Amino acid sequence: MTQYDLLRQHIAEICPLSDSEWEYVSQHFTFRKLRKHQFLVQKGEMVPCEFWIIKGLVKTYAIDCDGKEHILQFAMEEYWTSDFQAFQNQVPACMYMDCIEDSEFFCLKLEDREKICHEIPSMANFFRIKAHYGYIALQQRIMSLLTETAEERYNNLIKKLPRLIQRVPKKLLASYLGVTRETLSRLKS
Repeated sequence: MTQYDLLRQHIAEICPLSDSEWEYVSQHFTFRKLRKHQFLVQKGEMVPCEFWIIKGLVKTYAIDCDGKEHILQFAMEEYWTSDFQAFQNQVPACMYMDCIEDSEFFCLKLEDREKICHEIPSMANFFRIKAHYGYIALQQRIMSLLTETAEERYNNLIKKLPRLIQRVPKKLLASYLGVTRETLSRLKS
């Protein structure tokens, strides 16, 4: 199965497309590979694309004035990711995104997404639904940070994303959970 077949299958879960619609849609996506530690997005730069991850793992984070990294998201296979505020509003990025693993993904420019949605209204529905899923996930993450203990956050992460625990270094996992490495070690024992 090619990368384009995977993308078509992903879209078809919400929005089945005819062959001619798929031909039109697929030509707007650009395939890209990055190696571990390469950036998709850097703070202060323009964000021309949103990304659909085919293979690999990406972290989205900010760095505070003390140099501490705060991880907003880990994105892996079949995730859509970007600095969405910068992408949508065409302003410089306020966060960083880099690869934790060698990664493959499709890039979609804002103007191409708008063309696709205009020409194929069911694709507008697809992107609306995906945006809602992302918003819900972000809301759940914020509520988790506000209302749950570190242990509850860790246990919920294991239940929701067991594969992620195996792929992310402890230091990054601790940052994502909002705890120290020492606290994470206690939670894991």
